Amino acid sequence: MKKIIALLLAATLLFAFAACGKKEEPTTSQPQSTTKKQQTTQTTTKKEEDKSGIDYSKIPDTMSTEDGKYEIAFVTDIGQLLDKSFNQGTWEGLKKYAYDNGKSYKYYQPANGNQATDTDRYNAMKAAADAGAKAVICAGYLQGEALRRAAKEYPDVNFIFIDGSIIEEGEGEDSEPLDNVAAIDYNEEQSGFLAGYAAVMDGYTRLGFTGGGAGTNPSCNRFAYGYAQGIEQAAKKLDKEVELTLSWEYGASFSPSAELQTMLGGWYAKGTEVVFCCGGPMCQSAFAAASANDGEVIGCDVDQSQESDTVITSALKGLRESVEFTLKKVYDDKWTDIGGKLTTLGAKENAVGLPTDTWQMESFTVEDYNKLFTAMKNGEIAVDRDYEKLKPESFEKLKLVVV
Repeated sequence: MKKIIALLLAATLLFAFAACGKKEEPTTSQPQSTTKKQQTTQTTTKKEEDKSGIDYSKIPDTMSTEDGKYEIAFVTDIGQLLDKSFNQGTWEGLKKYAYDNGKSYKYYQPANGNQATDTDRYNAMKAAADAGAKAVICAGYLQGEALRRAAKEYPDVNFIFIDGSIIEEGEGEDSEPLDNVAAIDYNEEQSGFLAGYAAVMDGYTRLGFTGGGAGTNPSCNRFAYGYAQGIEQAAKKLDKEVELTLSWEYGASFSPSAELQTMLGGWYAKGTEVVFCCGGPMCQSAFAAASANDGEVIGCDVDQSQESDTVITSALKGLRESVEFTLKKVYDDKWTDIGGKLTTLGAKENAVGLPTDTWQMESFTVEDYNKLFTAMKNGEIAVDRDYEKLKPESFEKLKLVVV
């Protein structure tokens, strides 16, 4: 498929949430006009602006305070802070809230990079708490054990566990959730479904998926399973056979590698048309392989269209917005709404989706997408979350090849 690049800026996922069972209406709507593929020059900058015209991408990553104290802290997941994906999306939400509300902020990267241990992560959390953090954002499911220790030692600090689960103290029936930890996760399976469905409806029949965490990351697993379900449903609608090649190989550290690029290059050479890459920095290998083989890529977590002209769309989740949402709970004295609980965000909250302003779909229109998203949001389309069912025998029209 001929590649081109859209001129328009990425559509930002906005959503609003309610406390104590009271539902507020989301503050956004889906785009209403179709953006076709056009031959043009790639837009190289992207502004995250509010209505006042402030460019949030220009908020500095570091700041200094007179007393060396910082109210809001971020403990990164593995990979770099500015990874064009999970860490960066979370960090941008934190910086935006801090900037808008006059709060000091700082990020902490656990020692030893991708080889960080639970002790390294705990030390980063301890440094944040000792530096005066009122709220500490911890990104990534690997933070769990360190977070349990830090939350117990710093009961007056509010910890926000992005892509995490409820953190408990004690064992078995005597265990209790730690009230100073709020867990946030997402219906990634819904976003993956939308990406897979759109790709098949746009004419792709040979697809791929490569994911981070070596198959142990729940978020990546949900993306993959939802992607397969979306492919299957679209294939049934079109009454055609499609193929999905899936691999967790070379994704253990979420890092780009020559091995991953070579593997994906081989897929493209054998006929794979588009690969959904879910794993932050790993996507650099996917972009390189696609570019060298006239292939296409589906990005992940944030709109990655600016990273490569091979990106036809991205499966999004509202990292920035969920961080702002949780920090607002901290500073509005509504922590009990989320503390000690797991909050799952999805289509109902407008927290997943595809960035239609920058996608490169030709046959599947924005109008088609809006109808699909609305049906999902209203519960008319159910996407299974149990990724243990991601097996070849689970599908009819989809030929799933796991390598």
